[in-house]
Amino acid sequence: MMKVQQRLPLIDMLRGFAVLGTLGTNIWIFAYLGDLSYITTSNYSGWWSLNDFLRMVVLFFVNGKLLGLLTIMFGVGLELKYQQALRKGHAWPGIYLWTIVFLFMEGLIHFTLVMEYDILMSYAVTAIIVAFIVRFGDKAIQLALYVFGSFHALMILLILVSALLGANASFASFDPVVNLYENGTWFEQIQYRVTNFLYYRTEAIFIIPMNIFLFLLGVKLMRNGVFSQDDKGRQARQKLFKLGIFIGVPLNLLIFIPGGVFDLPVRYLFAPILSIGYIGILGKMIEYKKLDWLWKRFGEIGKMSLSCYVLQNVISSIIFYGWGLGLGGKLNSIEVIGIWLTLSLLQLFIAHICIKHFHVGPMEWIRKQAIQSVTQK
Repeated sequence: MMKVQQRLPLIDMLRGFAVLGTLGTNIWIFAYLGDLSYITTSNYSGWWSLNDFLRMVVLFFVNGKLLGLLTIMFGVGLELKYQQALRKGHAWPGIYLWTIVFLFMEGLIHFTLVMEYDILMSYAVTAIIVAFIVRFGDKAIQLALYVFGSFHALMILLILVSALLGANASFASFDPVVNLYENGTWFEQIQYRVTNFLYYRTEAIFIIPMNIFLFLLGVKLMRNGVFSQDDKGRQARQKLFKLGIFIGVPLNLLIFIPGGVFDLPVRYLFAPILSIGYIGILGKMIEYKKLDWLWKRFGEIGKMSLSCYVLQNVISSIIFYGWGLGLGGKLNSIEVIGIWLTLSLLQLFIAHICIKHFHVGPMEWIRKQAIQSVTQK
């Protein structure tokens, strides 16, 4: 097993890139006031207008891909914690269970106060399962990869076959949700999320098998030295690059076929293939040393990824919801993309200041202090 003594810069950079890319998907949900039809093709029977096409181009690059990458990087983080526990002779999962508990609570608060499509709670449940799988060794990891990966792929393929045979998979009307986010108060939105808790946690539960697979994939990639800056790491990333370009890209181009048939397969089955490719692509990019300053900025976001993830959703709520600036449903795609890029630049700046002066993000600091307080009693 590979033991890592120092922080690998590519890991933080990938995590930071994934956080900003996740906003590239969520920004459309905020901009259209919770109407998920704007990140799918189910409402289209023909080609798009330029405005719709621009949105779909962005979603081609980010929808499911950056969430997949973020999920893989959570698995990498779990493996780093496991290696740390081994080096220090600590029990596993041991203290790491407290990290999971606080992650779940952070997700619950984020879901209730900010956004109903929170991913942190799902990650917390996944982390508990994966932590124990890792404890049982490489054979258990390999078996779990096959079992959960096959189960998830089979489930998505069955949905695809049903859709191809004519099953109707369209969404119910989002008009009540849009009206709430356009005209409702913040407290009314909180009440709505709490009342519809199980409904809005359906996806979080549905993706747990995929999350387990991607967490464990992150563990395997970490152990195989994929993130190292040596020849072995570069060769491994080259293989991932080819996988993403020659398999991931063609499969994800299916998102441009309207009608909704490929919406779920692309987001939940084909997107993670391109996520893996992004590791190879970004691994190549960081070798371009003239942009080291930019890679470091992404790395700073990676070091405070939780704070940035929550911050970008809070700011988006303020910009688009009726109780804030109320811009939801009023902007075209170019303007929404502009807000996404502006928020990304803002986070690059904020993360730089935080890491430079405090070495940690605010939410990461709170969690660290809370875990220390609990474990030292």
